[in-house]
Amino acid sequence: MRVQLKGLASATKRLANGKSQTYFYAWRGGPRLCGKLGDLDFIASYNAAVASRQRPASGTFRHVIEMYKNSTEFGKLAARSRSDYLQQISKIELRFGSMPITAIEDRRSRGTFKTWRDELSARSSRQADYAWSVLARILSVAKDRGLISVNHCEKGGRIYSADRAEKIWTAENIRQFCAVASKELQAALLLALWTGQRQGDLLRLSWNGYDGAHIRLRQGKTKKRVSIRVGATLKIALESAKACRALATTVLTNSRGKPWTSAGFRASWGKAFKKSGLADDLHFHDLRGTAVTRLALAECTVPQIAAITGHSLKDVEAILGTHYLGGTVELAEAAIIKLDAVYG
Repeated sequence: MRVQLKGLASATKRLANGKSQTYFYAWRGGPRLCGKLGDLDFIASYNAAVASRQRPASGTFRHVIEMYKNSTEFGKLAARSRSDYLQQISKIELRFGSMPITAIEDRRSRGTFKTWRDELSARSSRQADYAWSVLARILSVAKDRGLISVNHCEKGGRIYSADRAEKIWTAENIRQFCAVASKELQAALLLALWTGQRQGDLLRLSWNGYDGAHIRLRQGKTKKRVSIRVGATLKIALESAKACRALATTVLTNSRGKPWTSAGFRASWGKAFKKSGLADDLHFHDLRGTAVTRLALAECTVPQIAAITGHSLKDVEAILGTHYLGGTVELAEAAIIKLDAVYG
């Protein structure tokens, strides 16, 4: 039986590998649908999107969700985060949209929500945790707005845990990756190491943000404005790239000289990373922590590091003290050398 989905829209995009991919949307300008065309996940995603467009029934979870999507808390999220949240919201609405608010407030609802989270974890623990965090955020805003009196997802609920201790890019890791990566991907790695910025901010960085001495940008996630003095190594690379890509609008480009799409960059990075043979638990985002560690090894203070990367002072201290410990041996050795020079 063939099912007609009213208003269904599609768009075909060319991926970094040269192949074409068609994406489907609930309506033109609407949310992107999950799953393959015609399968159960696809239809469920479509139904959830259409339901969210309709006026929600008062007194149900769908009403709470609609409130959240219209809230300033949701509106302040970066575009990428909003898109990711909407995918999780579709799952939540599909499962709990008709749930009465009185049931949400019942203490037994936590067990109901955790059962759902456990079902999601069968496919991916990380995605299950993400769905749980979005659910908890929706309920937090609803509680703050007075729609519910208690948030039973307020604490706990995480399944996936990863020890990021010592997850930094060593000189050997960098050499190993660059041996197989394109010059475009090597440029992204170098820029991340010397600025400590997030992948999305680096991909959006335009040449207007570089004046020959500083890189200036506004972070998409925190909205912080940072100004980073360009070191000699990075300056050489930037000037060379600018000369070769005179018509490029962004500092980082793909092999055709065009701005990277987020999906295209991740696909190309993933292929090069797999080819390099590096451990799967080393991520691009770890370059941000590596930058913090390198700055610390260069004897930069916590405020100096925070000014460059855009972290809070507390976050820099946490990174150096808890998460990215790969440089602590070097820091300790440098400290003893100083101690020996004074008291030895």
